[in-house]
Amino acid sequence: MARVNPVRVGPVTFGGGHPFVLIAGPCVIESGAHAIGLAAAIADIARRLDVPYVFKASFDKANRTSVGSYRGPGLDAGLKVLADVKARVGVPVLTDIHEPGQAAPVAEVADILQIPAFLCRQTDLLLAAAATGRAVNVKKGQFLAPQDMRHVAAKIASAGNERIILTERGATYGYHNLVVDMRAFPIMRSLGYPVVFDVTHSLQLPGAGDGVTAGQAEYIDTLAPAGVAAGVDGVFLEIHEDPARAKSDAQNALALDRLDALLRLLTRIDAARRDASRPAP
Repeated sequence: MARVNPVRVGPVTFGGGHPFVLIAGPCVIESGAHAIGLAAAIADIARRLDVPYVFKASFDKANRTSVGSYRGPGLDAGLKVLADVKARVGVPVLTDIHEPGQAAPVAEVADILQIPAFLCRQTDLLLAAAATGRAVNVKKGQFLAPQDMRHVAAKIASAGNERIILTERGATYGYHNLVVDMRAFPIMRSLGYPVVFDVTHSLQLPGAGDGVTAGQAEYIDTLAPAGVAAGVDGVFLEIHEDPARAKSDAQNALALDRLDALLRLLTRIDAARRDASRPAP
């Protein structure tokens, strides 16, 4: 298995032989109280199982299917919520940016700046994120081969920032469907950067709903273990205590009450995989 340069974010380390990191939270910030409550619940489960955890939520979903869909509280209000999560729950936070001008203010709060898949080739956005010095997580575009992420990483590295994480979230396979090629994980890890598997977004059925993105959350328990067995450095899950009422990506979110059992399975697989990869005495 290819060795990667580890990326440290506070108490959490991606890659370098460390256990996988959980990146999880609601798709979008619904309210301050909801974000803090959900972050605390996820953090409690992760700590009990000794799983490193990063909270994720978006302050703006700029690429919703319908113009009438809920986008989030916006930059200023959203950053306040994320700052509160960091202070009160005590975990690193990750959030998306969509424009170069958002990079600097978001970096004052977020530990990881995330580049959405549709924007992964936007040079100005990548360079602005890199210039902050924060870790940058780039989601592979649904339209890219995993090998092509070397060009994306090179743009960030050209600004002097090697704190790069690459995320797989499925490739377009005809209309309304995404497919995960498990070869993508070792291919992207061979570039020298930690790789994350965005399980729940890989289960989207883009545009398949009536003005919303449909999804197949029932297959989370199938894809997540496969990704961990393939050697990913992190698992990305959108989680909600009541997915049917989630304001974004309701159909592919994991129910909070399923997280404990899933993490127990994933940690066993991860431990076995890392043990098997150690050189023989």
